[in-house]
Amino acid sequence: MKRTIAGLATLAVAAALPLVATPTATAGGRPTTYELQGDAGGSKFEGIGADERRGLFYVSEVTGGEIHRGTAHDAQTEQWLAGDGTDGRFTARGITTDKEGRVYIAGGPNGIGTGRPDLWVYSADGELLAALRAPGENVFLNDVAIGPDGAASAGFNLGGIVVSADRSALVVAQGNVGVLWRFDLDTAEATRVDTGDAALTDADGLVRQGSRLTVVRNFARSIATLRLSADGRSARPVSQQATDPARVLTTAKVLRGRILFVDSKFDEPVASGPYEVVTDPVAR
Repeated sequence: MKRTIAGLATLAVAAALPLVATPTATAGGRPTTYELQGDAGGSKFEGIGADERRGLFYVSEVTGGEIHRGTAHDAQTEQWLAGDGTDGRFTARGITTDKEGRVYIAGGPNGIGTGRPDLWVYSADGELLAALRAPGENVFLNDVAIGPDGAASAGFNLGGIVVSADRSALVVAQGNVGVLWRFDLDTAEATRVDTGDAALTDADGLVRQGSRLTVVRNFARSIATLRLSADGRSARPVSQQATDPARVLTTAKVLRGRILFVDSKFDEPVASGPYEVVTDPVAR
């Protein structure tokens, strides 16, 4: 089971949502914000995964490891999996799903010095399929993506991760220095992506839609858009847009044609609501 499940996930090593005042709806009847219920002591959220087939999204919580679940058409979400030690999980970071609806959760520092799991896999019904330890010491699994061959990439200070259009490589963000890296899935060789003069410091979440690459720059409070080559070797700057200064957006995923952005609350020493996933991150 370990080899089977681990072979489905491609990992990047490195290193966010609940309560809206008045959810509003788009012309198509879908909310523009989604509400999650935070803890009384304050919650901070980071990862988001989208199940396109089922219209579901999942959000990971950092301070306790709970997993929240919502649907594309409902502004209210629910706590899907408990944290605070459930299945050995006290924190959760990156999260994604596969075509079978299985949910993969990266544990960030959960296993550092504790021997606890670094990665969990659940069925679409919430059944625990695997709780895995990553090889090596001091492993910080920050994000997770499904690759064509299950190859793993390693490093530090890495955040968002996507698979290139031709499925030959992973493209990973290194936010502390504003660099994108390409990890070849055949050779595991890491090379720097040529991004020209694009400003990418604080790069966190990555979203690829065809050749369009959206880079969420958390504390820079900006969204960078680039045109990514099919093999992931180069990306040309298209635009930079300032995001809402009251939010620190981390990761993002596409669900039913819209990008969902996580408002992490990472700028608040003790977080307070409203906690939100938003579809319109641009500053007004």
